[in-house]
Amino acid sequence: MSPGHTAITTPVVSCDDDCGIRDVLDRLGDKWSVLVVVQLAAGVHRFKELQRAVDGVSQRMLTLTVRRLERDGLVTRTVHPTVPPQVEYELTELGHSLTVLVKGLADWSLAHRPRIEAARRAWDAKADMPS
Repeated sequence: MSPGHTAITTPVVSCDDDCGIRDVLDRLGDKWSVLVVVQLAAGVHRFKELQRAVDGVSQRMLTLTVRRLERDGLVTRTVHPTVPPQVEYELTELGHSLTVLVKGLADWSLAHRPRIEAARRAWDAKADMPS
């Protein structure tokens, strides 16, 4: 530790015991869940609409993602008795409560994108330099 850096810092968030954050991060830390929640925040979507809206997601990954979100109580799945069956997905009340946090993350990302990109360029430039 440098001589000028001797203070002990207190974490902003503490999770001494299992506070459940790992379970939430397992769900929201994957590549597709947040993007699906963002799309469903706008309203009910049929499966194919959701697949077109979430760029790059395969049918299999979208199926797994909505099943996991449904299991966690964030999404409801409604099957209409038509031929072929029409399936719709919608955020639950719990899912809608998550959108406030997702919007905060999106706003933060947008506001700090230039600084993050500049930091990445600086890092990459250093990494490309011979030692």
